[in-house]
Amino acid sequence: MSVDASTGTWLGRTIELEVGAVAHGGHCVARAEGRVVFVRHALPGERVLATVTEDKGGSFCRADAIEVLEASPERVEPPCPLAAPGECGGCDWQHATPGHQRELKAAVVMEQLKRLAGIDREVVVEALDGGPLDWRSRVRLVAGKDGKAGFRAHHSHRVIAIDDCPITVPGALDDVVSRNWRPGSEIEVTKDGEGQVHLRDLSTVHGKTRSRQLAGGIAVQHAAGRDWRLDAHGFWQVHPAAADALAAVVAEWAEAPRDGVAWDLYAGVGLFASVLAEQVGPRGRVLAVESGRRAVADGEENLADLPQVRWRSGKVEHLLADAPKPVDVVVLDPPRKGAGKAVVESIVEGSPDRIVYVACDPAALARDIALFAGHGYGLVDLRAFDAFPMTHHVECVALLQ
Repeated sequence: MSVDASTGTWLGRTIELEVGAVAHGGHCVARAEGRVVFVRHALPGERVLATVTEDKGGSFCRADAIEVLEASPERVEPPCPLAAPGECGGCDWQHATPGHQRELKAAVVMEQLKRLAGIDREVVVEALDGGPLDWRSRVRLVAGKDGKAGFRAHHSHRVIAIDDCPITVPGALDDVVSRNWRPGSEIEVTKDGEGQVHLRDLSTVHGKTRSRQLAGGIAVQHAAGRDWRLDAHGFWQVHPAAADALAAVVAEWAEAPRDGVAWDLYAGVGLFASVLAEQVGPRGRVLAVESGRRAVADGEENLADLPQVRWRSGKVEHLLADAPKPVDVVVLDPPRKGAGKAVVESIVEGSPDRIVYVACDPAALARDIALFAGHGYGLVDLRAFDAFPMTHHVECVALLQ
């Protein structure tokens, strides 16, 4: 197949591909005429016809598999008809069995560790309670030009209207899909641990975003043996079983000594700080650092019975210079981009015995593990959880010493 002389790209062309290994981001790698093709809606080992959807003329392009000529034995019919080329971009692996989805995610974590940190390690992605559907408790939708709520197509601003979403907890979207919205409005939905649905409308009018809370506002969640009250649209784990699962691993690996010092970085409302506080006891110290002021306020209220937790509001890289040192253990749960060089250096200045790193992106985790390795901290253990079934996302917890 040749490049279109008028555009210099393969955009819109349909090509036959032998699909290779999975890659980070919800696609697999194929090759055609010396170019790399990142193809969605395919599985490793398949032969497909794929249409090129994005091509900037470089060494690679992106495509969607539109016909499967030779199918993988792990292929299944997607439970949602919108999990298809040109449709909703929210799910990546609905066409794979749940077990194979976890194998694909494990392969991605292993590849990132090898490529970015030089670590060869077997990884198993563990399923959480509840199955692959009906798990998403926090959703953001957008209203299309017709006022109907939906999700954007993959790598597009185009809105795909929905009647329901099979990965979302039942009942969460009933009041969203049944009404019309101002076109362009973003609708945030949370169904909390008590089953209450919280609904917020974010509309942009004359360049200004207006927020209207239409239902609820204060969510109640249950994790780590505590009840939590927090901003319904602030940070909390999306999968109902994730917060408890992650808190249990942090509790096992942190081993903060009695009367010791611990840091909880990117602390949210203090889920891991509560675990560390129980370990260090009333005479220990836990520093919880979080940039979101509302999260800090919620954290202070929820952990008012644990005075050993001290809160600081601001960017982690700015607040560790005068943090209590030395520190016995550090727990960090950074955003998708990872912690980065400045934060890693600030952590190792505290000389912690143990670092427990919670990560929602395996590439960022691997990059930061490599940075820690430069300061003498090695990867001791790692667990991975399928906290986002049907998507390419995976949650990891790493122990460094």
